[in-house]
Amino acid sequence: MTPKKILIATGIYPPDIGGPATYSKLLADELPKHGIEVMVLTFGAVRHLPKVIRHLAYFFKTLSQGREVDIIYAQDPVSVGLPALWAARLLRKRFLLRLGGDYAWEQGVARFGVKDTLDEFVKKYDAYSLSVRILKKVQTYVARHAETVIVPSRYLASIVQVWGRKISVKVIHNAFSLSSVSDSNTYTSYTLTPVPESKDELRKKLNFQGKVILSAGRFVPWKGFDMLIEIMPDLRREVPDAFLYIVGEGPEQPFLKTLVEKHNASEYIHFFGTLPRITLLQYVKASDVFALNTGYEGLSHQLIEAMSLHTPVVTTNIPGNKELIRDGISGILLSYNDKKAFTDTLIRVLSEFDTSEIVNQAFKISQTFTYERMIEETIDVLNI
Repeated sequence: MTPKKILIATGIYPPDIGGPATYSKLLADELPKHGIEVMVLTFGAVRHLPKVIRHLAYFFKTLSQGREVDIIYAQDPVSVGLPALWAARLLRKRFLLRLGGDYAWEQGVARFGVKDTLDEFVKKYDAYSLSVRILKKVQTYVARHAETVIVPSRYLASIVQVWGRKISVKVIHNAFSLSSVSDSNTYTSYTLTPVPESKDELRKKLNFQGKVILSAGRFVPWKGFDMLIEIMPDLRREVPDAFLYIVGEGPEQPFLKTLVEKHNASEYIHFFGTLPRITLLQYVKASDVFALNTGYEGLSHQLIEAMSLHTPVVTTNIPGNKELIRDGISGILLSYNDKKAFTDTLIRVLSEFDTSEIVNQAFKISQTFTYERMIEETIDVLNI
């Protein structure tokens, strides 16, 4: 039976920037075209309240709005997931959960001193602080009580299944379409390709000089921006006109800017903050290479975007990335934080290496990650 109305419970929503915001906005725009009405309740509605009562306030808001819907669909397992689950159970509504990552691990690394990789993290419990153990318990509890847990990669599905073998997990890959990009400031949907200019035209328009390495993402420890900064002095000895452009914001920003100053690299390493969506895509297309030294990805939107825009990708050989890229065929995969490998590979890509075949193969692969497929697969889950 097709649900007539769903409530999307999300931590962030435009004008916020991030995967859950992009995904929630897409569902809000596309599901009504298939006869499903969408309501959105963002945690931003209660974020101004004292920490002690935020989640309780969100629970009551979910309880109120949830009366009108058939499904409550939460976009994280803790901040919105737990209160949304409680509301769904009280209202006897179907409850679905989407996980873009391991919330407890991400918070543990960012806030509570966790040093383990995600694969190590899921196998341990008592080794961590009380705060981390609570987060692990909460996310597991919410996932186990969801009708279905939707994840963007097979790797993340394997992580969730460690939490409990009876958890119903469905893999629906992230998607990207140049024909349906929204501007992050105006949220105007473009019906034509929003980046029609050639690479040379964009470089002139954006005043790009020399050889540009672009990296983008949230400034959190596992994104590895510090390593890219540290290799630039050595890299420039071989490619003197190389520049590193970094797009994004996050808690690591003061540390990263201090690192640039330490290496006296401010002339060739530039931070651009958070850019409007269309501008970011222009930066990606204008760059010579997109580098992402990441220790963890569910399934990276940024990599799909770079592949769609014919920009060669150099990234890490972690499981989520391997679902997108075949090493040496559609991109280059290296070990996380391997300074020598990244330095040597980027020098080669910026110098003599012909990336045309890799770029063409990457583009073909990116075209399989369509919004249409993602929406169809999501509706199939909603219809169960």
